[in-house]
Amino acid sequence: MSTPSQTVGPFLSIVLPWEDGPFVVPDGTPGAVWIRGVVTDGAGEPIPDGLVETWQADPQGRFDHPDDPRGAAPGFRGFGRCPTDPEGNYAILTQLPGAIPGQNGVRQAPHINVSVLARGLLHRVVTRIYFPDNAEANAADPVLATVPEERRGTLLAEPVDGGYRFDVRLQGEGETVFFDV
Repeated sequence: MSTPSQTVGPFLSIVLPWEDGPFVVPDGTPGAVWIRGVVTDGAGEPIPDGLVETWQADPQGRFDHPDDPRGAAPGFRGFGRCPTDPEGNYAILTQLPGAIPGQNGVRQAPHINVSVLARGLLHRVVTRIYFPDNAEANAADPVLATVPEERRGTLLAEPVDGGYRFDVRLQGEGETVFFDV
């Protein structure tokens, strides 16, 4: 007999966050920027109890992970986690990532990997944040090239004062592109 499916929320935003989760780098780090946005459902309503996780390389394209022998810059952990507030907002303090090695020697454009967990989802959804000031690298990125051109805009952060804005729409018109990982 199988157990019925359960969604990943709503309690994940209560039990999974920790105090410095939104800080990929310590406050005051040179070159630090805020990535802020709102997570919305298919009707465009904010998700008040979601969780946004990020994983990325440092500005030199190195990861804070044992599988990357180059190691990341000191103080850069590469991972962030922020619950959404009652209006669906999240914020992550980080540094812009560098390009990373890809398959067959093709470099991937600077990007941040994003997972979103929320009530109503059976599994996390996964997307990427790309940056518009890397147009040449974005054009050569092998992952971004798999996304239909008319949908690529859902993966581009918008420059704003103090950093970037990246909204996530879980479904419906303007739905963010999600990857099957």
